[in-house]
Amino acid sequence: MNAVTRTSRRNFLKAGAALGGGLVVAFVVPGARRLAMAQQAAAADGASGAFAPNAYLRIGSDDSITVLSAHAEMGQGIWTTLPMLIAEELDADWSKIRVEHAPAAEAYFSSVFGMQGTGGSTTTWSEFDRYRQAGAAARAMLVQAAATRFGVPASEVRTENGEVIAGNQRLRYGALADDAGKLAPPAMDTLKLKDASDWRVIGKPTKRLDTPEKITGQAKFGMDVQFDGLLTAVVARAPVFGGKPRSIDDTAAKAIPGVRQVLQVPSGVAVVADHYWAAKLGRDALVIDWDPGEHAALDSDALRREFSALADTPGAVAAQAGNVDAALAGAARTVAAEYAVPYLAHAAMEPLNCTVKLQADRCDIWCGTQFPTLDQRNAARITGLAPEKIFIHTPFLGGAFGRRATPTSDVVSEAVEIAKAAGAPVKTVWTREDDTRGGYYRSAFVQKASVGLDENGMPVAWRQVLVGQSIMAGTFMEAMMVRNGVDHTSVEGVSDSPYVTGTAAHRVDLHSPSTGIPVLWWRSVGHSYNAFVMESLVDELAHAAGRGPLEYRRALLAKHPRHLAALELAAEKFGWSAPAVPGRGRGIAVHESFGSFVAQAAEVSVEDGAIRVHRVVCAIDCGPAVNPDAVRAQMESGIAFGLGAALHSTLTLRQGQVQESNFHDYRVLRIDEMPVVDVHIVPSTEKMGGAGEPGTPPIAPAVANAVFALTGQRLRELPLRLSAAPAADNAA
Repeated sequence: MNAVTRTSRRNFLKAGAALGGGLVVAFVVPGARRLAMAQQAAAADGASGAFAPNAYLRIGSDDSITVLSAHAEMGQGIWTTLPMLIAEELDADWSKIRVEHAPAAEAYFSSVFGMQGTGGSTTTWSEFDRYRQAGAAARAMLVQAAATRFGVPASEVRTENGEVIAGNQRLRYGALADDAGKLAPPAMDTLKLKDASDWRVIGKPTKRLDTPEKITGQAKFGMDVQFDGLLTAVVARAPVFGGKPRSIDDTAAKAIPGVRQVLQVPSGVAVVADHYWAAKLGRDALVIDWDPGEHAALDSDALRREFSALADTPGAVAAQAGNVDAALAGAARTVAAEYAVPYLAHAAMEPLNCTVKLQADRCDIWCGTQFPTLDQRNAARITGLAPEKIFIHTPFLGGAFGRRATPTSDVVSEAVEIAKAAGAPVKTVWTREDDTRGGYYRSAFVQKASVGLDENGMPVAWRQVLVGQSIMAGTFMEAMMVRNGVDHTSVEGVSDSPYVTGTAAHRVDLHSPSTGIPVLWWRSVGHSYNAFVMESLVDELAHAAGRGPLEYRRALLAKHPRHLAALELAAEKFGWSAPAVPGRGRGIAVHESFGSFVAQAAEVSVEDGAIRVHRVVCAIDCGPAVNPDAVRAQMESGIAFGLGAALHSTLTLRQGQVQESNFHDYRVLRIDEMPVVDVHIVPSTEKMGGAGEPGTPPIAPAVANAVFALTGQRLRELPLRLSAAPAADNAA
């Protein structure tokens, strides 16, 4: 579908008519500034009415109902969740629902990001009202059209399962679509959305709409894009971050059958060929003398020591209250600990790829992307075309975890540069080795904490220093996310932790060193490591206080009912009150992230010196669960993702180069390691949170705490590694 950066009502309605007639519904994005911009655009176009559409619904005269998703489907299930919101208010026939990715256009800007984007577990809650309003608006127009057709007042018309009904008269929505499409959309403030007690779709377990085509292989991912004349490129990139080629000998590469061109582009040296294998062989045959640049000495062990030393010094203050020094000096007992996590790759299943067809007056891009607006802007900058001439086609994403949402649009920018230089349509493919050794990473972090306890074992002083790279520094989001030297994403889950803010004297400091290693958000962002630290540390405090880990958390979270609700449900369903299974350890953790509260209890054993996770019970309070099946699936997914990092994943740098390359040495969780997972949803009418990311943070500490319960070893570094002897007590 063609993309435009500005969509007027007139042009969108004309596009709908070209699709064969029917009803096209747009609705207002709240916010005076966005509305004013929309009014100006509409006035300039001569369109009647003024509103800024954000997402759209089409009802065809063939009775089809098409939902345009402003967000990317990358496995999280929004191709089902968002249509459920529309179907609820529309009283739609679910069998008629179809979904398309929306084009890259201002009309689909996220209310969270200020551009079109998918991430941060924001999709469902940010679109909850908008998509319901779209369904309600369409229903109101259909009702009015039916009332005219039936010759009765609109108040006598009702809707049910894709039909409008008045007495013994009834019509399918498709039969009324053209009539309804000629009506003026109702004002949003006149729409009355259903009460939760009347929901028939929202809150009901619903099978995913994208599952059939994914099972049958009909689903199209970026790697599946193919058309006549399309070439394939792979790129030789510097083995050290920031390196540049001194000299290039491409003689052998050009001799490979199928190789068409060898091109130097900003990111490296591209080999363009008739197909992937020729391009890869051509790249392998390149002889390049690389200037490694200033980062040739990077070493992960040295960075670990540097970060640890920095953690002994004051940093930028992220949170502060009371006199921490005095409170620590007066504490009955002090617990001190150092925690560390490594650099991590995203390791999505579908390797990165982007197809570009560049012509004189337009550029078509096929790419599984989380941020199409950024890609559109960066492509416009490279090509010199206006943004409205950049057409982004979004297929399904074969996993992302943040890697397909880079501020630099690195994958798309590189592919556009190659197509521009090649003068032909080109699909640029990154091998998994390319991404593992030259992509973006979650930063390593070292944290040191000192917590003073009173005679009853409760915290009276809390000092914590975090050291790790900022993912926001140097990006377009820096001004919004970094304040007084503190990147909020680095300290989230610590500076605002109820354990910290509930301690009268506390201070959280942050150091954000620059290393030259490219870092990026990674599933659950700062919570991915901070939950490990906080929930492991609280377990240490419970042990030092001589109290059970569940009982101790109950005391600390007494004023936090949503934390407690998730914690109690997980403990109940796990059977925490029953004795532990012989030879098994059990641990528990609870953490808030992305507006949701997740508790997990894990049961582990040690087999041949390795940690084995047998069972995980998870409870989540995410507010209203639109599709409970999707929420459960996301908890299972987050647990699997987090277990990979807890048990295996790590990146090692030596002489500036990442040593790991593929799944054989950059380990993720394997299917025979997956525990039994039991997910429970806390009944909640509280503010809705996310589900795509909150399942990951609690699993590492739950497992680490279970290992301690079983072996007495307090493991403070990821991935978790058992030592020959138990760790010494850290409390003084």
